[in-house]
Amino acid sequence: MEKISAKTIRDFGAQWSRYQDNEGFYGSIELLRDVCGPLFAIEELRGHRILDVGSGTGRFVNIFLDAGAAHVVAVEPSDAIHVLKKNVQDRAERVTLMHVGGEHLPDLEPVDFAFSYGVLHHIPHPEPVVRRVYDLLKPGGKFLFWVYGWEGNQGYLRFVTPLRKVTALLPDLLLAPLSQVLTFFVTIYCALSQFLPLPLHDYMHHVVKNLDWRKKFLTIFDQLNPAYAKYYRKEDAYLMMQSGGFGNIQMYHRHGYSWTVIGEKPIEK
Repeated sequence: MEKISAKTIRDFGAQWSRYQDNEGFYGSIELLRDVCGPLFAIEELRGHRILDVGSGTGRFVNIFLDAGAAHVVAVEPSDAIHVLKKNVQDRAERVTLMHVGGEHLPDLEPVDFAFSYGVLHHIPHPEPVVRRVYDLLKPGGKFLFWVYGWEGNQGYLRFVTPLRKVTALLPDLLLAPLSQVLTFFVTIYCALSQFLPLPLHDYMHHVVKNLDWRKKFLTIFDQLNPAYAKYYRKEDAYLMMQSGGFGNIQMYHRHGYSWTVIGEKPIEK
C-alpha cells in the first residue's frame, strides 16, 4: 500500500503541474457552498484560521480566503507544491505552506476549522491523517471532508472500475486525449440529463453543467488518473470520522453520489 500511496502522490503532482488553473465555478465560493450543503455555513469561515489537507493547486485555499478566512495552513505532499505556491503568491502573508503528508504535520498553532476535499479517498489508510487533524484543531473546532460515495454510483462504477485498471497505468500524454473524448460524451449526457431522469442527473444539473470544457475534462482526468481511489459507503465514511475521535458527526449525501462529512472536536471539561 505504501507504493500505491507514493504513486498516487506522484500522479497528482504531475497532473497539477500540468493543469494549474482553477477559474470559474470550479474554483468558486458557490462550489464550496455546494460541497458543504446544509452542514456548514460558509460565513463561519470569516476571520478564522483554517487547515486545508491536500491543497493541490490551491483551489480551495483561495476559496477559503475569498470567503474571508484570516489564514490558511495549506498541506500538499506532492511535487505540485510549487504550483500551490504560485497560485497563492498574491496572498502569501495569509498562507502557510506545508510540504508534507497530513499524517506527518508538525505541531502548529491550533486551527478553528479543517477541510479535506477529494483527498481521503485517495489515501489507502487515511485514519492517521484524520487523527492528526483532530490533534491540530481547537476544542470545539470542526473538520469537514468530502469523499466519493458508493451509494448512487453503482452504474458508474461498473463502467469506470475496469476502465481505471488501464487508465491508472497510462502516461498523462495518452490519458489526456482519452479524457477529451470522454468529455465530449459527458457533455452530451449532461445536456440530456437536464430533461431526462438519467443516473447522476442531479450532479450533472448542479455541478457539471456549470463547468467549462476544460474543467469537465480535468474532472474526468482526475477520476481516471490516480493509482488509488475508494468509493465510500455511508457507514465507512462515518466510521472514518468517528475513529479520529470526532463527535457530533453529520453527513450529507451530496447530489446522491458522494459524502460530505463533518465532525466536531469535543470541548474539554
